[in-house]
Amino acid sequence: MKQRKMPLRKCTGCGEMKEKRELIRVVKAPDTKDENGEIIAKGEISLDLTGRKAGRGAYVCRNLACFEKARKARRFERSLSCKIPDEVYEQMQSELAAADGR
Repeated sequence: MKQRKMPLRKCTGCGEMKEKRELIRVVKAPDTKDENGEIIAKGEISLDLTGRKAGRGAYVCRNLACFEKARKARRFERSLSCKIPDEVYEQMQSELAAADGR
């Protein structure tokens, strides 16, 4: 039987290429628009632990050190093309700590 090829993604924190399943996705949901195409609400930024949410994504290792490195260098903001408030970073950090089992 043929062995399946695992997709690789780059961690925004450390810059290492790793298998997709080893990383956690940070996703920006699509903007909500009305019938005229005007933006009603900006897309929400959150952690995607399942890897299935719709939207633009960036990947980070499952440890807090890589998350902090990416946050400090504003790599998430660059990848997702938007400003991210500190409250969202704190919420994502607590979710990551809970998912990591700390």
